[in-house]
Amino acid sequence: MFRRTFWFTTGVAAGVWATTKVNRKLKQLTPESLAATAANKALETGQRLKDRAVGFALDVRDNMAQREAELEEALGIHDSPELSAARRYAAIENNRSNPKYIENTTYSYNRNEDH
Repeated sequence: MFRRTFWFTTGVAAGVWATTKVNRKLKQLTPESLAATAANKALETGQRLKDRAVGFALDVRDNMAQREAELEEALGIHDSPELSAARRYAAIENNRSNPKYIENTTYSYNRNEDH
């Protein structure tokens, strides 16, 4: 009699445990639950990628500044001198007075002329 009661109780407990597990898994496999899980994983992945990209950009910026400092030291450039207003104006005017094309030519740049 005791054996039958033991095995009956064990069977009931196993059935309750299996039913609970199956119900939890079924709730996890509903479309709403799957969509929420996918969205959460996508957000986590996006955040991780963003953190890595920001970290990479900061590393590049730091290394770039360090390399610029090394090059400035090697070349003896410590300050970038600003041109005075008169020298800046002269540089701009000098650039305008030297055109890159010849004005008095017979060649026409009109491409529609040949058609």
